[in-house]
Amino acid sequence: MKNGVVVTTIKGVMPTANGCAVFLGNEEKTFVIYVDHSVGNAIQMTLSGVKKERPLTHDLIGSILLGLGAQLDHVVVNDARDGTFFARILLRMDNELGKKIVELDARPSDSIVLALQQKRPIYVARAVFDGVEDMTEILERVLKQQAEEADGGEEPT
Repeated sequence: MKNGVVVTTIKGVMPTANGCAVFLGNEEKTFVIYVDHSVGNAIQMTLSGVKKERPLTHDLIGSILLGLGAQLDHVVVNDARDGTFFARILLRMDNELGKKIVELDARPSDSIVLALQQKRPIYVARAVFDGVEDMTEILERVLKQQAEEADGGEEPT
């Protein structure tokens, strides 16, 4: 990919009072995007490999893409303004009529779920990545606290 974007992965999903915090990043930096509970749950279920009895909205979208012969190529978190993130979904269609790239405006939360389900890359524009606050230490602290709580709060001696 071009130098204008950074490859990221989901490093964690944490419930908050008003939704979920989704931590994205790489070895360089981690940042957070806040999403509503339903999409946060969809991200967590996808990461955990939970099988659903009935298709959720994101599953339906994936099925529609498959039926139309389109593939999700990648997603890009391409902008951040006033605490709101913006994303683009890039679809690739290759059929008897030729090749076509379709770029769609989307919420980052929906884009992330689709990328995870389709096992496609999640990019962040370099300008966005450079402009966000590094939350690596906070994520590490929360994950450590969760691990301690899971172990019964006991410190190894």
